[in-house]
Amino acid sequence: MFTVDEIRDALPTQFKKSINQQLVDNINQTLSDPEEFERYRDNLIGYTHVLQQGKFKIQNYLDAVRYVSFKLMGLTNTDAYSRTFPDKIKRFKAKQLADKDIASYITAYNKSKLVSLIMEQSLIPTYVLNQDIYQEAINVQATLMRTAKSEKVRSDAANSLLTHLKQPETQKLQLDIGLSNTEKTIDSLRSATAELVAQQKALIQSGAMDAQQMAHQKLIVDAEYEEVPNAQE
Repeated sequence: MFTVDEIRDALPTQFKKSINQQLVDNINQTLSDPEEFERYRDNLIGYTHVLQQGKFKIQNYLDAVRYVSFKLMGLTNTDAYSRTFPDKIKRFKAKQLADKDIASYITAYNKSKLVSLIMEQSLIPTYVLNQDIYQEAINVQATLMRTAKSEKVRSDAANSLLTHLKQPETQKLQLDIGLSNTEKTIDSLRSATAELVAQQKALIQSGAMDAQQMAHQKLIVDAEYEEVPNAQE
């Protein structure tokens, strides 16, 4: 069950004074299912930062977390609302409100700012929201590994750390860029260039063409090529 200190520690500073024993007792009385309690506890602690995004009362936050917790368990809006606010449902029934009117109240609550903010946070991976708890668990395992009297406990703690803290496997990226074809092309160009230089040198030496004429000569390259299809076609 929750304690006053546990809830206060989870809340921003300005809300700590709002927590008292009666409020905590009311929360504990509505959480009879252990699994339900665990889910509510995690959500209660994990979503406290939404309180910074508006002027919300602490009781409204506690109710909204409970409602969203039921929603995340797969309950419909009506079932989640009924389990979060059983007293309100009784009052609605006592007033003989039509089902469509009750449904409109539920829809309005489901779309309220506080519920919407918490639902948005529920889409964030839990490992991101609970990084502090993750680190705390690592610290506990490390302490057990070093100080536990039982060899099995120390071994289990060490194995847990090795499993969760192991380095990610290196994935090699292999690229095929046609290196062999590139080398052949470079060799061909190198050979053609050398042959051209030899021809030009011979022409100059024979007097058929001077260096100035050679410099202004247009170079025509006769090469075979393969047409590459347009990537956009």
